[in-house]
Amino acid sequence: MKILIIRFSSIGDIVLTTPVIRCVKDQIKNAEVHYLTKEKFKQVLSENPYIDKLHLYNDNYKKILPNLRNEKFDYVVDLHSNQRSFLIKAALGVKSKSVNKINLEKWLMVKFKKDKLPQKHMVDRYMETTSALRIVNDNQGLDYFIHNDDQVDIDQTFPQIDSQKYIAFVIGGSYFTRRLPKENVLSICKRLSQSIILCGGPEEAEVGEEIVKELQAQGFNHCVNSCGKFRLNQSASIVKQSSFVITNDTGLMHIATAYGKDIVALWGNTIPEFGMLPYRKNKMQFIKNVEVKGLPCRPCSKIGVDHCPKGHF
Repeated sequence: MKILIIRFSSIGDIVLTTPVIRCVKDQIKNAEVHYLTKEKFKQVLSENPYIDKLHLYNDNYKKILPNLRNEKFDYVVDLHSNQRSFLIKAALGVKSKSVNKINLEKWLMVKFKKDKLPQKHMVDRYMETTSALRIVNDNQGLDYFIHNDDQVDIDQTFPQIDSQKYIAFVIGGSYFTRRLPKENVLSICKRLSQSIILCGGPEEAEVGEEIVKELQAQGFNHCVNSCGKFRLNQSASIVKQSSFVITNDTGLMHIATAYGKDIVALWGNTIPEFGMLPYRKNKMQFIKNVEVKGLPCRPCSKIGVDHCPKGHF
C-alpha cells in the first residue's frame, strides 16, 4: 500500500507528525510511505528511516503534481488541512483523511476567551487521520533523526563548558511573543550553576552574544552562545547531548521531547491547551510547562505576532 503524508510546515508541526509516519510504516504490511513538505524543511525528515520517499517543493506546489500523480497513491493522510493540501488531494483523486485543526475553537479562545478547545494533543489529532487504516498509536513518542555529519563535538566546540552536564537554553522562537525577553533569560542564567549553551537561529545571534557578554561582565562565565552558528540539525545535536533543556514554545522544544530530554517549557502568547505542549516520550521524562495563568489578554493569537498587541508584553 502506497501512502502519501502531507505536512508543509513548520519544524515543530512536522516533528509532531513523526508518530504517524512510524506507525503507518510499522503497522501496514509492505507499506510504502511518502511525505510531501516544503524544500526548506527537508532536513527535518531527510534521515527518517520510516520514510521511503520525500517529495519537496519550493513556492509552486503545482510543479510537483505530475510526479505525485505518477506515484499512484492508495491513500493520502493530510496533516496540514488547508486549501493547498485540498487541491493536491483533488488532483490525486484517491481516498484521504484530513486532520481537524480546531481553527474555530482556537479563534473563539483568542478573540473571546471562550474555551471550547478539546483536551487532546495535536499528535492524537494527527493519529485520528489514520483510523480508517486501522492504525493505533504505539505510544513511543516523537522521532528525530540526524546524520552523523551534524553531530557537534561539544568538547572541541565549547571547551570552556562542562560537556558532560550542561543546560541547553533555547532562546529562539518564530515570533516575538513566543520569545522570553533578554532580561528574563539573564535572570535565569544567573541562578543556574550548570554550564549553559544558548540555542537559536540567526535571528537570535545578536541577543545571544549580548547575554553572554553581560553575564561575563558580572562575573558569570558558564554560558556560551550557539545561536546562528549552526544548522538546525547541529542545534538538535547540542540539545540531544544536554542534561536538561529550558525552551520557548518552538521547534527545538519538540526535538528535545523526541530525544527524551527533561524539559522546562516557557509559554508566552500561546497556550498548552492548543495541543502543542511537549509530547512525553516516556514516564520518566520530566516536563514542566511554565506560564502565567489568568492573564485576560492571553492567548493573543494562534501562533504568535511580532509585537505585543497591548504594548506591555
